[in-house]
Amino acid sequence: MSTKSNQLHCQLITLPLATDARGSLCFAENTQLPFPIERVFWIYGVPEGKTRGGHAHTTCAEIVFPVCGSFDMWVDDGKSEKTYHMDSPQTGILIPPNVWCELRNFSPQTICVVLASETYNSEGYINEYEDFKNL
Repeated sequence: MSTKSNQLHCQLITLPLATDARGSLCFAENTQLPFPIERVFWIYGVPEGKTRGGHAHTTCAEIVFPVCGSFDMWVDDGKSEKTYHMDSPQTGILIPPNVWCELRNFSPQTICVVLASETYNSEGYINEYEDFKNL
C-alpha cells in the first residue's frame, strides 16, 4: 500500500494488486489501512448530474474506492479545498473526520465501495455546509 498526502490530511491509498491471465484482484486487509473496518457500504445507480456525500463526519473516517467507473471527490477542511478525480479501483481516498466531502460527476455505471472506521451513527454527521464552515 502506498499513500500520498496533501494539506487536507486526505490521502490517496493504493492497495495491492495481483494480475494474471485470469484478470485482476485487489485486496484490503486491516493491517494495510489507517483504521480497522467497522462498516462497508457501496454507492451505485447515481443519476446523471446528482451528487452523493454532502456532509462531514465528526469522528468517523472513510476510504472511498471507485470499483467501477469514475467520479470527482471534492473535499474541504474549512481552510483549504481540493478536487480529486477518482478512476482506479486500486486507489481510494481517505476522508478523515471533520472534512466535508461531495462525490460529483459520476460516469455511467459507477460503483463506489466505502470502508468506514465506525458503524453508522446519524448523530455523527454534519449535514449543513454552513454549520460545517462555522465549526
